[in-house]
Amino acid sequence: MAVDMSAFLPDRAFLLDVDATDWRGAIRLAGKGLVAAGFTTPDYTDQMIATVESLGPYIVVAPGMALAHARPSAAVIRTGLSWVRLTRPVRFGNKDNDPVSLVIGLAGRDEDEHIAVMSAIASALSDARKTSELADATSPREIRSILGR
Repeated sequence: MAVDMSAFLPDRAFLLDVDATDWRGAIRLAGKGLVAAGFTTPDYTDQMIATVESLGPYIVVAPGMALAHARPSAAVIRTGLSWVRLTRPVRFGNKDNDPVSLVIGLAGRDEDEHIAVMSAIASALSDARKTSELADATSPREIRSILGR
C-alpha cells in the first residue's frame, strides 16, 4: 500500500511549537490533532495513554521521537497521523531515547493500514538528513514534502 502523506497528514493534524508539561500532555496533543483531522474520537487519546501506562514507554522509538498509538478500535474513524513538535522536550521514561520533542500520533482503522502507515513514517524518519530538516521545517506543507522524498 503506497502512502499519500497529504491524505494521512492534513494541515489540521499538525501542532507545531506547542507546550506539554509531561508525556500524558504530549500524547493528549497528538490526540487533539487526530480528532481535529477527523481520524479519531477523543476516546482514542485515552487508549494511547492507557497503552503507555500498561506497556511502558516503548513508543519512544528513536532519540527525541515518540510514535503514540493504540490498537485499532471503534474510536478510529479512519487511518491517519498527527504531528506534534514540542517547544520543550518531555520525558517519557525511556532511558535510551528521552527526552521527546516530536510526537507522531498514529491511528489505524485496521491492522493492515496501521502497519502500512507506521512503516512509511518509520522509513521516512530513519534518514538522519530528513529528521534534521523536519526539526527546522516551518509548515505542514514543508514537513509533508520532506516526508514524501
